[in-house]
Amino acid sequence: MKSDWIDVIARKDLGPGQSHFIEVGNNTIAVFNLDGEYFAVEDACSHDGSRMLSCGVEARFIVHGARIMCPRHGAEFCIRTGAALSPPAREALATYPVRVDNDQIQIQHQNKG
Repeated sequence: MKSDWIDVIARKDLGPGQSHFIEVGNNTIAVFNLDGEYFAVEDACSHDGSRMLSCGVEARFIVHGARIMCPRHGAEFCIRTGAALSPPAREALATYPVRVDNDQIQIQHQNKG
């Protein structure tokens, strides 16, 4: 597998406490700014695969500090590590390395190739 760094959003456009999502292949990835640190997790609940941030529900209802909550069944996950924090989820969310390059927030994504 080959890994690529993908531009997500300009750093100036993702302030503290904000989130942004991007479609990469068949995955939706949510990127968060938590007090100036950036984290990326797959935006699909590990309980049933439903979208969380990109589902159309306002983010203020599903992002609480460093946690994201699935609006469908209430499972919570750690944004920093992807760890499942409450039932019905038992498995962690996929996480992605994040870096800033030339003021662009980027995620690293594995591609078959």
